[in-house]
Amino acid sequence: MRTIRASEIGTYIYCQRAWWYRKNGVIPENTADIASGLKLHTRHGRMVLTVGCMRILAYVLLLLALVIIVAYLTLQYI
Repeated sequence: MRTIRASEIGTYIYCQRAWWYRKNGVIPENTADIASGLKLHTRHGRMVLTVGCMRILAYVLLLLALVIIVAYLTLQYI
């Protein structure tokens, strides 16, 4: 009995012909386009991760600034 992997199911749902080609070992003719697309997606994924980290850093810095302002104003009135 052959094991069906989740990636195979995803490929089959997206394109049954692509699944059949992969199952039968047919090599795609557009390997350069595929490699280019993989690079693009990798670069985009890194950019999304970087922006997410920068957003978290911005919120932390904003919170820190608010704490410092509140502490400063509190010490002014003591």
